[in-house]
Amino acid sequence: MYQFTVILEEEGRRLDEVFFAHGITLSRSKAAKHIKDGKVLVNGKLEKPHFILSEGDVVSYEEPERETTDIEGEDIPLEIVYEDDDVIVINKPAGLVVHPGNGHHGGTLVNALVYRESNLADTGEAFRPGIVHRIDKDTSGLLAIAKTEIAFKGLAEQLSDHSMHREYKALVTGIISEDDGKIDAPIARDRKRPTRNCVDLSGKEAVTYFHVEQRYKRSNATLVSCRLLTGRTHQIRVHMEYIKHPVVGDPLYGNNNKALYDKGQLLHAYRLSFVHPVTKKQLTFEAPLPDYFEKILESLS
Repeated sequence: MYQFTVILEEEGRRLDEVFFAHGITLSRSKAAKHIKDGKVLVNGKLEKPHFILSEGDVVSYEEPERETTDIEGEDIPLEIVYEDDDVIVINKPAGLVVHPGNGHHGGTLVNALVYRESNLADTGEAFRPGIVHRIDKDTSGLLAIAKTEIAFKGLAEQLSDHSMHREYKALVTGIISEDDGKIDAPIARDRKRPTRNCVDLSGKEAVTYFHVEQRYKRSNATLVSCRLLTGRTHQIRVHMEYIKHPVVGDPLYGNNNKALYDKGQLLHAYRLSFVHPVTKKQLTFEAPLPDYFEKILESLS
């Protein structure tokens, strides 16, 4: 058994949160499962993931088994925005899947990373080394990749406590009358269509802020910037459909709005900001809209 002692700064926090934050190479959900499976003790006793810790508590745990898999490196071009010994920031093109999964065993961002990098952080999930967060296949834009486990831990904590700032630009159907708005609507898996998510009161908290950048009245479309407070799967796509302004070109949500673009949602992660997990410097990156996105906007002006 391994163990650590809870310090004053960790008092009052949940067991699963602190366990995950101690560099255990598991995702947040798998860290909670490790606790539920009875492989984590507090002062020698079994506790639930939401148990509130006190200073001096001794947390002991069995070392998680690490998944093993062979991911083949592939020579896929990547646009590197920033890189040092701990972190890489990549501008992902639309059409590139982030990591292997059902139906995508190769040709992914992870395959490209494995080809060019000798070291990527162990994230506790063998099929996604280095991956801190993801964006959908047909969404373009900025992603942070962890090369070391200390970098993964630090970035994952910022993602969890919402201090990592992620902003997107989207062209949506219809004219939004408000200049600014907040969509606070929980998201869950759509029970009728399991490939989709939907707004559901039984779902997880999801908050999106939006700002209108430009209205294109002749084309009945609005360019918005969106800032995520939370990071649910398909969050912006679900929320924009929920307020009756689905993302243009989206094949899954509001898929009747393909007149302007029919090759996937016009959604781009254009700004990413976080504190470097090692140097502690604030870093902010921006990626311009892809050429095809810009051309569509020019055609609307």
